[in-house]
Amino acid sequence: MPTSTPLHSGGCQCGAVRYSLFAEPVAGICHCRMCQKAVGGPFFAWAMVPVTAFAWTAAEPAWFRSSSAARRCFCPTCGTPLGFQYDRKPDQMDIGIATLDEPNKVPPSKAYGIESRLDWCEASLFALPGYKTGEAGSPEDLTKIQIFQHPDGAAG
Repeated sequence: MPTSTPLHSGGCQCGAVRYSLFAEPVAGICHCRMCQKAVGGPFFAWAMVPVTAFAWTAAEPAWFRSSSAARRCFCPTCGTPLGFQYDRKPDQMDIGIATLDEPNKVPPSKAYGIESRLDWCEASLFALPGYKTGEAGSPEDLTKIQIFQHPDGAAG
């Protein structure tokens, strides 16, 4: 593990798998079908750093070989998709931006796999009516539910 102070940290939903980034990442999004299926969403927002500037700081993830070119990591406890590594780029680690404790600090600067971009995943997506959590109705009183998710920024 690098000895410098981390610039970013993050981890899975349950907190079992945690990591730190020791360099500013290059970030982008990928719309390819493999990324869509890996995260269960319209695209995967990723942040890439050299492996020398990356460290797992709690339990390590499980890995799934998603293709002959790459493998993807996820928490073996809660299933959170965490990132991927290309076989031909073993010196790089790509981590999911949304798994960062402060994802707003790492905005994507490019998009890949645009041939698979979902038709509805355009600027109009952000023109949809917006509601804060709980404003549009919820099956639970959100002020009374107990959250088991690991808090952003908390160690371990």
